[in-house]
Amino acid sequence: MSGLNTMLISLTILFSLIFSTSNAQTCTNYTFSSNKIYSSCNDLPVLNAYLHWNYNSTTKTMDIAFRHTNMTSSKWVAWGINPTSKGMIGTQALVAFQDSNGNLKAFTSSVTGYTTQLQQGNLTFGVPLISAQLVNNEITIFATLELLSSNTSTITQLWQEGPVKGDSLMAHVTSGDNIKSVGTLDLLSGQATTTLGGGNSRQKRMNVHGVLNAISWGILMPLGALIARYLKVVDSAGPAWFYLHMACQHVAYVVGATGWVLGLRLGSESVGIQYSSHRYIGIVLFSLGTLQVFALLLRPSPDHKYRFYWNIYHRMTGYTVIVLSVINVFKGLDILDPEKNWKMIYVIIISVLGVIAINLEVYKWIRVMKMKKNVKSENMNQAYGVNGVNGYSGKPRQSSADF
Repeated sequence: MSGLNTMLISLTILFSLIFSTSNAQTCTNYTFSSNKIYSSCNDLPVLNAYLHWNYNSTTKTMDIAFRHTNMTSSKWVAWGINPTSKGMIGTQALVAFQDSNGNLKAFTSSVTGYTTQLQQGNLTFGVPLISAQLVNNEITIFATLELLSSNTSTITQLWQEGPVKGDSLMAHVTSGDNIKSVGTLDLLSGQATTTLGGGNSRQKRMNVHGVLNAISWGILMPLGALIARYLKVVDSAGPAWFYLHMACQHVAYVVGATGWVLGLRLGSESVGIQYSSHRYIGIVLFSLGTLQVFALLLRPSPDHKYRFYWNIYHRMTGYTVIVLSVINVFKGLDILDPEKNWKMIYVIIISVLGVIAINLEVYKWIRVMKMKKNVKSENMNQAYGVNGVNGYSGKPRQSSADF
């Protein structure tokens, strides 16, 4: 009986999987209410979007239906072609949104900058027909494109969504899926590729910027501070702790400065896209790091009267850099929006360094207390003499208060 139950449960699971798979929405099993038929379609990988099209290679005209599901009245959608590059600027877009009166509007817009609000305007190619419909929280843009100047059937396509405030189209999010919605499409074969995973050069430079700063400011800087704080109390380390500390911090500064310059370059190329807190923290970090490097040239000798104040400045600045570094690394990870594994790896690294710091802090204070106790004992021996007092040798008798 139990075997029969197991078999029935297995069949139930199997049929449910088959049923759910067969009913999963794809562009191939979608039917338009107007019975319009498109010869090709593509499930776009992000933002719940689908593209259907017919392409006439002789006349170079393209009939498209761009569908965007899970829509609300507070969002706009757009699909476009960029004839000149693989980025946002230069995109010839088809846009649709629902205005404050509940009317669905569809129009064309040429993207000329990052601060664009998708104003209505002509494209570099003809669009004799454009319309839109909203059914069951799904917006579909219908259009005919005259790609007469195109010498190839492969195009760069971009699609996007963003918020609507009143009747104004606001800037879309600049992280996550919203920066992955770009790729190439062969209109004849239907083969599509995307830049998911950082395929374009800008995304690669963003990744390099993130890796350089995570390693330098986010890992090497805290590691250098651990070396300086805890190795110097180990007798066997000798002066080696100082050279290790210097090497670690200098490498961190050079690598971090490289990542910082790359970040400034990326920022200058992205007019209108601002990550203000990440940018300002980065500037503060570089400034404090540079100040630390030059402060080494003014480091007083150990017996100098100003050495005490220099030590306070050096430590406070160093700890400030470490705290801001970790914060900014997490802000950078949120911007890049990599796979969760990368953020988890950094969390593990920082956690390991934190656990090591706690254990070394405990060890350091135990050692410091022991050294103070030994010094106190030696001072007492010197004060009472080698043979002690009252006939007792060594240190004086302990009272009950000493226990």
